[in-house]
Amino acid sequence: MSLSTTIQIRSKGSLTLPVELRRKYQFNDGDVLRLIDLGDGSFLITPQATTVDRLGDRIAEMMAEQDVSLEDILEALDQERQQYYQERYARP
Repeated sequence: MSLSTTIQIRSKGSLTLPVELRRKYQFNDGDVLRLIDLGDGSFLITPQATTVDRLGDRIAEMMAEQDVSLEDILEALDQERQQYYQERYARP
């Protein structure tokens, strides 16, 4: 695909990105893009990272820094859940 492509405005103002671009930049259904009006009739479209994406990336960084695996976290959560249950609901 060249650096330029033609797209058409559809009903309700929707645009369709060509499949080549969606594949190249790994865009999926539901991804959020930001449209910036450059003021001269030109627009810039950029991906907008969601809060969930940013938090997930930060958690992954912290896990790597602390050498903690997902299995470690799930095991610790299971232990906490069991302790919480014992303290709140188990009969003496």
